[in-house]
Amino acid sequence: MTDTTSIKHPTPLTSGDFTAADEPLALFAEWFAEAVKTEPNDPNAMALSTVDANGLPDVRMVLMKGYDANGFVFYSHIASQKGRELAANPKAALLFHWKSLRRQVRIRGPVAPVADAEADAYFATRPKQAQIGAWASKQSEPLESRFAFEQAIAKVAAQHLIGEVPRPPGWSGWRIVPLRFEFWHDRPFRLHDRIEFSRDSSGRAWSKTRLYP
Repeated sequence: MTDTTSIKHPTPLTSGDFTAADEPLALFAEWFAEAVKTEPNDPNAMALSTVDANGLPDVRMVLMKGYDANGFVFYSHIASQKGRELAANPKAALLFHWKSLRRQVRIRGPVAPVADAEADAYFATRPKQAQIGAWASKQSEPLESRFAFEQAIAKVAAQHLIGEVPRPPGWSGWRIVPLRFEFWHDRPFRLHDRIEFSRDSSGRAWSKTRLYP
């Protein structure tokens, strides 16, 4: 199970009825705190959706590594498929689905790279083997065999037997700035609760709408 104790997040709400919330970030913090306690694996896993040059959607699971009022952060290779798509069209959608709680949260908004210092600080917290893997992997590129990848890992590991492993120049992070949240909670007979929060741009006040299930 992924260690989520280092993820920074705001103070959760204490209200029992999520439909009474008037702002999305504290509500997300409450739901995420509960997910950390109940989900058997990776409560910080989220589906990340992007689009390619032809407008065809792509989706994959990534791990959220931090969130606050500025947005939701994840890390990967800049030259990966997701990295290339975000460079061409810096907008994305996220989905958290916590099956144990029968809840999901959808988030949409623009995307921007994190600062180098922020990426360096996070990379330094990764296990050394994961740091080595980031250097050895040419993410999303064709791989002739698993053995070739293991050879690349061994070569990088030999170069960093002692000391810290620096962050690869082609590896960094992105921050999705939410302009829309939708909170969904399962109810009997598919009479689910859905609450949407939206705003025109970062820093603006949130508007709230209740949606039909």
